[in-house]
Amino acid sequence: MPANYEELKKMANRTSSWKERLEAVNELGQWNNKQIIDILTHRMMNDTVYSVQEAAYLKLKALGEAVEQPPRRKGELVKGATKILVRVKKSLPQGHTFEAFKEKLQKMRLDVYDAYEGDKGADFDQWLETTWASLSAR
Repeated sequence: MPANYEELKKMANRTSSWKERLEAVNELGQWNNKQIIDILTHRMMNDTVYSVQEAAYLKLKALGEAVEQPPRRKGELVKGATKILVRVKKSLPQGHTFEAFKEKLQKMRLDVYDAYEGDKGADFDQWLETTWASLSAR
């Protein structure tokens, strides 16, 4: 068991940072322990960001667990994400910029921002801007 187990356990469950969850999964995956296997299994089955799910799967496989690779989710990563994005857009003044929208989303719903940033990677800004533009008709 790692000396910083409690800290890693918290990091593995931090909804506002997929990078911290990924870091925790990679570090915890070096230890073959029932509690750690439970945490890794939970991340593999339930994380909103596929790269975290995949890392947990690979660590579990390396530890000899009989696991199947999780499928990549289709559709909304966070339930009601479209409604959340519309709400953020409506909270801004008419004629606001994409940058203002992006900043407000990050402040209001870091969990949603983080999930999509982790999922979209380098394409995140383009995806978010396209989504923001499509919301204007609503």
